[in-house]
Amino acid sequence: MSTSILIADDHAVVREGLRGLLRLEPEFVVVAEADDGESAVTLARQHRPDIVLLDLLMPGIGGVAATRGIKAASPESHIMILTSSNEDEHAFAAIEAGAQSFLLKSMRGEHLLQAIRSASAGESTLHSAIARRILTAMRQPQTGPFADLTERELQVLRSLAQGGSNAQIAAGLGISEKTVKVHLSNVMSKLQLSGRTQAVAFAWREGLMDDEP
Repeated sequence: MSTSILIADDHAVVREGLRGLLRLEPEFVVVAEADDGESAVTLARQHRPDIVLLDLLMPGIGGVAATRGIKAASPESHIMILTSSNEDEHAFAAIEAGAQSFLLKSMRGEHLLQAIRSASAGESTLHSAIARRILTAMRQPQTGPFADLTERELQVLRSLAQGGSNAQIAAGLGISEKTVKVHLSNVMSKLQLSGRTQAVAFAWREGLMDDEP
């Protein structure tokens, strides 16, 4: 079964590069392309793509507002923000708006393809450099935000924030993937978070990762 993809970027050369990369993989089908935020929302409503590759700095309504509009128009679409290093001030806003993956445009093509495959399987990808910038830009001192989590739930959350997939977390902690999913569900519920990417951002922002290398 193919994965439908909407590319939204105001630079034609970027869209062309992404399109060319995706054409090499028969499992991916580019259903539409947008060059501004409004068009991205309209096309998402029309095509209901599985994946949206979205530039954060878009003309018109902008990437954050486009993210919010896309989630309203096509709730099942997995929004993958593609950002350059100078866009970090908008990172957390995009995640709060509903973006589920956050990647750097400088990443290698094979890594992007793997991230898209993970997204189609329901997993999010947050580049570690973005996570660290979110920590720097968004940290606000809080007291005991993780007090309700068990030690195992904290271990799972730390592993998730370090970029681990369910399989990697399970292998690292010596537990099953099903158990990882249960712990993550508990973490989301206790912290009142709506998804994996928000959990990663929360872990970095609230200081859980301060002692991590």
